[in-house]
Amino acid sequence: MTSPLTDAPASAPSSPEPTAPVTSHWSPRLWGTLLVLCAAMFLDALDVSMVGVALPSIGSELGLTTATLQWVVSGYILGYGGLLLLGGRAADLLGRRRVFLIALGVFALASVLGGLVDSGPLLIASRFIKGLSAAFTAPAGLSIITTTFAEGPVRNRALSIYTTCAATGFSMGLVLSGLLTEASWRLTMLLPAPIALIALLAGIKLIPHSAKEENHRGYDIPGAVTGTLSMLLLVFTVVQAPEAGWGSARTLLSFLAVAVLLTLFVRIERRSPGPLIRLGVLRSGSQIRAQLGAMTFFGSYVSFQFLATLYLQSLLGWSALSMALAFLPAGALVALSSTKVGAVVDRFGTPRVIAVGFALMVVGYALFLRINLDPVYAAVILPTMLLIGAACALVFPSLNIQATNGVDDDEQGMVSGLLNTSVQVGGAIFLAVVTAVVTANAPAGASPQAVLDSFRPGLVVITAVAVVGLLVTLTGVRGVRRTESLIVARSTPTPTPTPTTAPARD
Repeated sequence: MTSPLTDAPASAPSSPEPTAPVTSHWSPRLWGTLLVLCAAMFLDALDVSMVGVALPSIGSELGLTTATLQWVVSGYILGYGGLLLLGGRAADLLGRRRVFLIALGVFALASVLGGLVDSGPLLIASRFIKGLSAAFTAPAGLSIITTTFAEGPVRNRALSIYTTCAATGFSMGLVLSGLLTEASWRLTMLLPAPIALIALLAGIKLIPHSAKEENHRGYDIPGAVTGTLSMLLLVFTVVQAPEAGWGSARTLLSFLAVAVLLTLFVRIERRSPGPLIRLGVLRSGSQIRAQLGAMTFFGSYVSFQFLATLYLQSLLGWSALSMALAFLPAGALVALSSTKVGAVVDRFGTPRVIAVGFALMVVGYALFLRINLDPVYAAVILPTMLLIGAACALVFPSLNIQATNGVDDDEQGMVSGLLNTSVQVGGAIFLAVVTAVVTANAPAGASPQAVLDSFRPGLVVITAVAVVGLLVTLTGVRGVRRTESLIVARSTPTPTPTPTTAPARD
């Protein structure tokens, strides 16, 4: 039985696939499966951090303008954030193993393409394809974990290891990119390819076969089309808004089109016999808090990383490697501590752990407001990095646990896709807002001090976003009771002695 402090029901949902026994000893094959899935998450984080550091060299060699260069990052976000909902449901309907392995193969090919191209448009296209493939590997990989490892301490431990690999990949990407870019930025694009190929070959051997969902009541093609288009257009609009103007006719009309598509998507999902997203999942307060927490957590962090990079490299003139080493303590702290978070969650429950993490994040961002043109790293920057590292170690795995607990196996891909969509959309939206705030406060030809002053309103926005995440989480801490669970998120109710008909789906 799970702890009454957790957001999990007393009994785990039934699973048609073998799950890990509730023991501290896992078989070599089970460890191998987890490591393959961790490798995909590692690659995703590695790729994102490496590209960010290599951007100046890419722009210089290919002759790209700043506006074009941003699409090297935004193209990836567009493919990733736009197709996550479809990727998550595809894993449920077509088989998680099949979807994961095919997408991982595409990721490897896109990595090779990105390292060989000689033009900006081709590089952006390769980044979009890579983001598209990650939109299928991420929810498929997470749902393989949640259907292979039994809900409770076993799954919490697996998810802690899984999220640790993401943090390790991000930290290593910063350092490796700083080193590889000195030789050629193309090496940063090519490096993920052999790792992905090794993971693919190991995955073919180790990942267990998963059956397709047999009673899925058809494919929700209209929902897939409208959902994917709405997410693609939303991410595109938010990314372009700072350049086009938030109040421009183009931006406003684009947001209007997003609203129309989302409204149509909701209407389709409510009527579809086999929806892309079963809206009843969002009746759970714990599920809503997990999705909003993911948006504010990643949105604040990616915005902070953006401003911190500008501050250290553009304003203070630090090298790419020096900047990477400045971020390294945060990643190292996550890598060293995240594997223990599962046990912490078992004892205190996800709401309390997430709340503590958000509180540390708020304090860390607030401390960074002390930056100046001649900072003492140990006194000004390092405390923020350590607090953010501790926050990430607590929040990220706990959000994954909270979002997937109590959800039936045939909907794990859907919920995983929804959580990853919240992460990506939150990152895109809040980064665009922070960029607009900084740009609005930075006069042309400004002095270094004026540029630094323009960063402060952006840091205030970042801190405020983290505060919102903390407040949302605290509503769950206040409402924790022995009876609280995610049962309402399940697609089928707890069996009764005399069931008569199949439950209706929302």
